Amino acid sequence: MSNDQNKPMTQKLYESVPSSRPTAKFLTATTLSATLLFLSGLTLTWTVIALIMATPVMVLFSPVLVPSAIVIFLVITGFLFSGGCGVAAITALSWIYNYVQGKHPLGADKLDYARDMLASITRGVTEKAKEYGQYVKLQAREVAQGERS
Repeated sequence: MSNDQNKPMTQKLYESVPSSRPTAKFLTATTLSATLLFLSGLTLTWTVIALIMATPVMVLFSPVLVPSAIVIFLVITGFLFSGGCGVAAITALSWIYNYVQGKHPLGADKLDYARDMLASITRGVTEKAKEYGQYVKLQAREVAQGERS
């Protein structure tokens, strides 16, 4: 005989029943999902009804509403763009101020590296320009001496 047969029936039933926690989670999720689905359906229905009721009014007032909507859109866009440019300018000025004060803000090491690279390149170009200038000066002297003789 197996060990299961010796157990009382209530203990067998208790062991076979799933835990109440997953069941509660499932019921809560199902109830919440059904409620939200119902509310979204109601919202969609009332939105369509409101659109159907407002369409004649929108058609009657469209010569006024469309241009005013365009103007409002342009004004809001202009304010947002100008605000964004102002924030960018303040950020740039703050970065420059911190850089000049020696606080080394984010990206300062890249700027220093680029400055050093440009300085080394210009030193090389300056030296080559001086050498070429001396070469041209010597050539001009030789030409001038050749014309005298």
